[in-house]
Amino acid sequence: MDSLLNDFSLEQFLSPIWLSFKIAIVAGILVIIVGTLVGRLLARKNFKGKTILETILMLPMVLPPTVVGFFLIIIFGKNSFAGQAIEWLFKQPIIFTWTAAVIASTVVAFPLMYQTAKAGFRGVNLAIEEAARVDGANEWQVFRTISIPLASSSLISGSVLSFARALGEFGATLMFAGNIPGKTQTIPTAIYIAIDSGNMKMAWLWVISIVLISFIMLFAVQRKEK
Repeated sequence: MDSLLNDFSLEQFLSPIWLSFKIAIVAGILVIIVGTLVGRLLARKNFKGKTILETILMLPMVLPPTVVGFFLIIIFGKNSFAGQAIEWLFKQPIIFTWTAAVIASTVVAFPLMYQTAKAGFRGVNLAIEEAARVDGANEWQVFRTISIPLASSSLISGSVLSFARALGEFGATLMFAGNIPGKTQTIPTAIYIAIDSGNMKMAWLWVISIVLISFIMLFAVQRKEK
């Protein structure tokens, strides 16, 4: 153990873990809010082009993460309108920043939250929502006091799974945010670099850490469903 501690500092070990948690928390909040709202909307609305829209929303789940990262570079790169607007507003490009890591994690985690939220809202009895409207509740009140509580099990599961997915994001993050220690280096990218450099001790410690974290979150979801 002493030999292992001499190979690295505690700060070097904890930095990717702490950064991963911060990125996953911010991405998770964004995913939960947007995924819940979009899931509720598309669970009830039918319109022309809905299937195409839902397919686009689900694409990050099946596309290789490097492809997602490629599209993010195209959308937010220096030559894009969005990239130039961001650089003009904040005086720096968004690529290879902490914000880029949040965006990458949000995009890849969104489909999980959206899909589970939509399934949860579809399971809500329409008659109960309609009865609330008849009693004078507006749409926001119906959503907040009826739809969300009745779909809470699915929403909690989606939230945990989305957080876990954001925590473990690698490909899109590496391409879009890079691997800058203390700035954009998350647990997955730190593991990749550690293995590439032959530092298997560090790699093992980070692997064990993220496996334990992921196991605990998934175990909590399974317990909640039972």
